[in-house]
Amino acid sequence: MSILSVRQLYIMGKQNHIVKDLSLDVQEGEWFALVGQSGSGKSMTAMAICQLLASNLEARGEIWYGEKNLLTLSSSEIRKIRGKCLAYIFQDYQGSFTPFLTIGQHFEEYQRTHLNLSKKARCKQAVEALISVGLNEDIYSKYPFQLSGGQLQRVSISIALLLEPDILIADEPTTALDSVSSFKVLQLLSKLQKETGCAILFITHDLRHVKKYADRIAVMKDGAIIEAGDKNLVLDHPQHPYTRRLIQSAPSLKRSTCRLEGVSG
Repeated sequence: MSILSVRQLYIMGKQNHIVKDLSLDVQEGEWFALVGQSGSGKSMTAMAICQLLASNLEARGEIWYGEKNLLTLSSSEIRKIRGKCLAYIFQDYQGSFTPFLTIGQHFEEYQRTHLNLSKKARCKQAVEALISVGLNEDIYSKYPFQLSGGQLQRVSISIALLLEPDILIADEPTTALDSVSSFKVLQLLSKLQKETGCAILFITHDLRHVKKYADRIAVMKDGAIIEAGDKNLVLDHPQHPYTRRLIQSAPSLKRSTCRLEGVSG
């Protein structure tokens, strides 16, 4: 069953269309990957879902979450849904934090917006969330600049999943991390998804991550979806020339290893 349905979405600037006639469905509990090169419209699509586009951009169409068309909601209505029902993890994880607020204060702001709990209960919940992503509870009292990139991204994941949203929108969540931190973050996301049952809309250009984690995939080019379906079907039997080029430009480590072994033999 679809938990999020995008229908005929257009995103327009003053002089051009960034996204054109885009439709997709995210099913309950699945990992759905939206892939394509930079500038294809992936992130703009993600931002449009909860009305996070810049003021100079306009979204038209329908984005259904349950019986609500998210594009028609007022600012106060969308704020009640954003964070609680649909949460985001951004590529620019550092930009998600205010430098002069501790991690605990970030949790406080988030919880006071959506929950009616005592301060003691909020603190307890925040510490448990930090521990759930493999961080020590002393992170609660630290400032963002005192943490590594991997630690900050783990904090952003713990905040995003704090209220157990139905949908987690992860927009290039590992691009700014080293390969080891990226691996740990994606393993963590996979683990937490299984525990919470949330659906993940995963925005990426890295087909290695798609192959390992996604259930279904949609490929974007020039603001439109050109191919979509089961992950294995699309990656193993691509129909569109652009999809084939994407796959050819991202050889797997396994194939590379085989070629090296062939040379050495």
